[in-house]
Amino acid sequence: MFDMLFTRRFSMGHRLIHGASESCALPHGHNEFVTVRLQPTSDEPLDGKGNMPVSFQRAKGAWHKFIDERLDHALQLAEDDPLLEWFRVHEPARAARIVVTPGDPTTELMACLMMAKLNAMLAADGGVLRCTAITLQETPTNTVEFSGDPLAMLPAPRPAGQCWWRRADMSISDIATAI
Repeated sequence: MFDMLFTRRFSMGHRLIHGASESCALPHGHNEFVTVRLQPTSDEPLDGKGNMPVSFQRAKGAWHKFIDERLDHALQLAEDDPLLEWFRVHEPARAARIVVTPGDPTTELMACLMMAKLNAMLAADGGVLRCTAITLQETPTNTVEFSGDPLAMLPAPRPAGQCWWRRADMSISDIATAI
């Protein structure tokens, strides 16, 4: 079976308010690398013509667009972070650029959310590929790698329609869309 790996770099800001680290309670940023491992959903042999399950361009196109246009230079906040309300009141246009997460936007949580989002995109593109692993490097010394079912790892299950990470669109929030 072939694995296709794609890496993308993006810059982000976040803060963690639920006590994991006092130094992370103030807004700060990272230059992150996300690497995804994709596998074909069937083990068909190469066809002797195109010789690939899907082109690299098709495999990574929507994903890289999502990273570049939605996650790059976005702020990640927990859905109960008071800063989110401040942005909604004082800078509603910028609030639409906030990634809203169920609890603190840790690297672990973001890896699961990003993998769920990518799998939704891949399913909508015909289900030829699936993401089997995601690696999110927060700093050169802090990296999270996840494989498995990201939806099973996420806190507080909620209806699929209320989860931006389960939709194959460019959404990064369900709260900011109500502005």
